[in-house]
Amino acid sequence: MNVRSLPVRLAATTAAAGLCVGLSGTPVLAETGGQPPQAVPLASPFASPLASPEPWVGDSVRAEQWHLKTLNVAGAWTYSMGAGVTVAVIDSGVDSDHKDLQGQVLPGLDLVDPDGDGDTDLVGHGTTVSAIIAGRSDDDAGVVGIAPKAKILPVRVLDRENRYDDAMIVAKGVRWAVDHGARVINLSLGGNGSSPALAAALDYAFAKDVVVVACTGNASTSSSSGVWYPAREPGILAVAGMEKDGDILWSGSITGKETVVTAPATQLVGARPDGYWRVQGTSFAAPMVSGTAALIRSRWPTMSAGEVINRIIKTAKDRGATGRDPQYGYGMVDPTGALTAELPTVLRNPLDTTASPGIARFGNAPISGQAQSAPDSAAAGTVGTRLPGLNAGTAARAGDPAATGSNHGWWAAGLLFLLSVVAAIFTVRRFATIA
Repeated sequence: MNVRSLPVRLAATTAAAGLCVGLSGTPVLAETGGQPPQAVPLASPFASPLASPEPWVGDSVRAEQWHLKTLNVAGAWTYSMGAGVTVAVIDSGVDSDHKDLQGQVLPGLDLVDPDGDGDTDLVGHGTTVSAIIAGRSDDDAGVVGIAPKAKILPVRVLDRENRYDDAMIVAKGVRWAVDHGARVINLSLGGNGSSPALAAALDYAFAKDVVVVACTGNASTSSSSGVWYPAREPGILAVAGMEKDGDILWSGSITGKETVVTAPATQLVGARPDGYWRVQGTSFAAPMVSGTAALIRSRWPTMSAGEVINRIIKTAKDRGATGRDPQYGYGMVDPTGALTAELPTVLRNPLDTTASPGIARFGNAPISGQAQSAPDSAAAGTVGTRLPGLNAGTAARAGDPAATGSNHGWWAAGLLFLLSVVAAIFTVRRFATIA
């Protein structure tokens, strides 16, 4: 047996914003002055070995991927493995040299380091997310993904402190990913506020037939109990977290009326640069849904994003109250069910039914490069309002300078209309006099 005995790093639950992530161990950044966490052997403190052999038994990492059995990923693979689908991971970058991701990562974009291309990861978060989606399946060791034949398009927006200071950087990443072939976008990040720029970028993704998945957030790293943005944006598959074996909701998961589906979120083993670590959080539930979307898009390449989303929500295994509820949404994602159910065709995204909380008069997406795209000055942090705490993204709201400019435009239009009416009245009276 090929046992990878690299240590698991018990990483901190970051005190910085932007990640729907809770990593096991003591919060290092908050309580130990930023000192590196201690390494522990891979076998501890994992659960007891399975009572009987399972098809996932390889090395100790593979054997601990309990979510593969719970989600019946083996059954899903008889129909699709994600071939031909590109999944964008907008995150901290991806370690393309990790053994589980070699050959899986496409050239990407680094919006933090102008000399990078997204294929390095100083945090480890993006690497973990990517391996859950598309970790290689051509051996029996390490992390295998839900869609192991899919490709990862890395877009780095998080710095070495796991932060982004302006949601404009995420908006730019979303647009770039759409323009470079992503058919699924994973956003394991977010904050408490909302952003018109990011809302417009997401609308651009919807208009280009892209499935977008985001985590609902973790209670331990949030100053609000509400579902994080962008997960609460209408049209997005907002993913909450389940406890091991998928029977009950993880107590650390943020939920709300925007919750769409759930996926495993605790006692997970994740790939990181140079090894593996134990992770938990909605950050790692979301990529299981992204992987499921990739499986569907691979089996039916011409299926619309709306139909893909409909398959995921209609085949989810109901949990909690019957039907959709604020805790579990439609239930736990079911990859095999989504690939086999006979469902009527839908003509639109069933989740995109209400006005966006991020931008007024939510409508058709502007083309890439227009005003709502990130201007050059955005990189310097001059766009929008920076909110404190866990909402590390911008939240340009009503009353910001952009809204003021719009009001001036309405005044000008009104004045022109009034002048036109006056001119019309004089013209009518003149001709009436002549007659």
